[in-house]
Amino acid sequence: MAPLTPHWDQPSHPDIQEVIINPHEFTSKSLSKISLPPFGLYAKLDFPPCTFAESPSYATVQCGRDKHLDLNSDLLYINHSCEPSLIFDTANMNVIAGPNGLKPGEELTFFYPSTEWDMAQPFDCLCGKPTCRGRISGAKDMAKAQLEGVWLNGHILQLLEERDLRRRKETDPGNGTSTLAGGRRDPSSTEVGPPPGGDDSDDVTAHELRNALKLAEKVVEAARSALQSYLASPALSARNGGDGGGERGSADARTEAGLVSGLTRRGITSRELSGEMGGDTIAVSGS
Repeated sequence: MAPLTPHWDQPSHPDIQEVIINPHEFTSKSLSKISLPPFGLYAKLDFPPCTFAESPSYATVQCGRDKHLDLNSDLLYINHSCEPSLIFDTANMNVIAGPNGLKPGEELTFFYPSTEWDMAQPFDCLCGKPTCRGRISGAKDMAKAQLEGVWLNGHILQLLEERDLRRRKETDPGNGTSTLAGGRRDPSSTEVGPPPGGDDSDDVTAHELRNALKLAEKVVEAARSALQSYLASPALSARNGGDGGGERGSADARTEAGLVSGLTRRGITSRELSGEMGGDTIAVSGS
């Protein structure tokens, strides 16, 4: 599939993004023009310019089980990395900084399988990171260990659960071993099913409830981290200290600080979050 010729005015995000065009196909990239704290908002996926795509392609971003977006902007130049600088949070239509924040001149990347279940155009990753996953074809083909430590959108988490449930149905409930491949468990499975010889009380329902609890913990953890980053941001300090902050600003700060304190008391130990996806295009000079 050839690179897409841009049909939008370029540059589309001149204040935050610098696009570097390379002559070879699929080798262009983007650099950040701004600094952000961890989980700070980088860009919105607005309508327009975004539109829903009729079918997925290398240039779309998956935003639901069967929904895909055409970005229609230079955000398409944000490439993949196995240790990305950005998170594409498609549920909230936000692009946010990863857990390490963002610095001017840093390459803009995200983890494609965090949004993509089954990619239209798989490729071999050359990010060179210590955690490089190699072949990138979507979360569908990745084992649990390959997805550890990265941000995954809700539709990807749900599809992974459904995949693992199908695999559990191929497992003999009497001894916990697969009925395929000579009775041995599929080594590529990401499921955490009952161990061989486990008791009958450890059934599928209990397993699903545990998975639901883990997902809820991740949501709380992400919200706590984002709120902590927001409260530490210069913008919030300026709002509380100026523009008639006074008693109301102090009260707001105390309320928000209380929320962080409550989340910290009830939360679980922070785990590293990250995420990303985009594509490449043929450059067209902007006006």
